[in-house]
Amino acid sequence: MKKTPVIFVVIAAVLISVFLAGPFYIIDEGEQAVIVEMGRLVDVVTDAGLHIKIPFIDNVVRYPKKIMAWDGEQKSMPTREKQYIWVDVIARWRITDPRIFYESISTVSSAYPKLGDIIDSEVRTVVAENYLRETVRNSNLIIDEKTIVSVPGQNTPDEQLITSGDSMFEEFEKQLSSMIQEPGSSNEPIQKGRRKLAEEILDRSRKIVDGYGIELIDVVVRQIRYSDELTQSVYARMIKERNQIAQAFRSEGEGKKAEWLGRTDNEQRSILSAAYEQAEKIRGTADAEATSIYAAAYNRDRDFFDFWRALESYRTTIPEFNKTLTTNMDYFRYLYSPEGR
Repeated sequence: MKKTPVIFVVIAAVLISVFLAGPFYIIDEGEQAVIVEMGRLVDVVTDAGLHIKIPFIDNVVRYPKKIMAWDGEQKSMPTREKQYIWVDVIARWRITDPRIFYESISTVSSAYPKLGDIIDSEVRTVVAENYLRETVRNSNLIIDEKTIVSVPGQNTPDEQLITSGDSMFEEFEKQLSSMIQEPGSSNEPIQKGRRKLAEEILDRSRKIVDGYGIELIDVVVRQIRYSDELTQSVYARMIKERNQIAQAFRSEGEGKKAEWLGRTDNEQRSILSAAYEQAEKIRGTADAEATSIYAAAYNRDRDFFDFWRALESYRTTIPEFNKTLTTNMDYFRYLYSPEGR
């Protein structure tokens, strides 16, 4: 009879231990789990709510249902024409099959390097199979919108310089594409473009990650950066071409300047010639009128006219004489006699 309380105590202790060990577990919204029994996967739980497990035997491994981001590192890789570029890629993914994910990768932290190996490998493969112009351009806009440069003698004054594309980045891409391609093929159109290449990387990567219970939602090329050597070469080429365009404008300006200076000089000469002609006409008219007045005065009183003319001559010439050696000459006849003799 004394053993009965001991059995109750043992049973109570076992029940308390089981309860403390947690026979119940909760799966939150946005979570999923696999049940591992002694190292063996026995069940997959995808519904949120309260669930039961065997204490001390079952282990609950939780995985998120949410979409997660994978952020890769910039890596240098060659294009088809052996031009090295830095490519930075990001992706979004989620776990769709917890059973396969647990058996192949086990933990979320281990999935990131696995995704990195797969995506980086496919990015390198796709970039190596395509030309550089395919990786840096999304359309043929820079070909469709031609660059118009004002050339002396060809363009009207209202025409302006139109740059292809909407940004300096597209202008940079154009100069780079012009530099790396064969002569005469700088405007070669793209066949795929950056977005198509990203879709190709996504399709290739999906075929591999599906075997790990992962769905790869998208792959985005966040940035493509040219190598330092290539960047400096492109900048130098851009500067040279901008200088050529600037020199074309300067030459046109110098031509316009010479044209306007020529017009101004011709107009000046025309104005001076017309003014000289008008002045000569006025001077001729005045001389004729003066001659007429002189003639009328001469005919009215010849002696007075000769006297007046002599006085005018004295007033003009005598102040200019430094010395007068003699006045005994006919020119000075009115100095001694108003009658001139």
